[in-house]
Amino acid sequence: MFIDPDRLERRLREEFGGTGGEARVVVRQAVDLADSGAYADDVGVPLTAEVVVEELSDAPDGTPAERWNWWIGSLEVAYGEYGRFGIRQFRK
Repeated sequence: MFIDPDRLERRLREEFGGTGGEARVVVRQAVDLADSGAYADDVGVPLTAEVVVEELSDAPDGTPAERWNWWIGSLEVAYGEYGRFGIRQFRK
């Protein structure tokens, strides 16, 4: 499934703030996750920019990377094998 990186980066910054570097690393991980096909296989729907923003909106609070890691942690608990998509660090 194709995720438009520029569109997703804009949406992340508009919805959740954070730095440009932080949004870019979330986008990179989202594209990698979509390309892997794991999310579509496990959940039954393709991973799109809209799905990413919707799922990150469910996080209690935080910046895009914090919200992303919260969501990836939820997927890891539910399905396993998602830890590799977590974010450990990014350039501001």
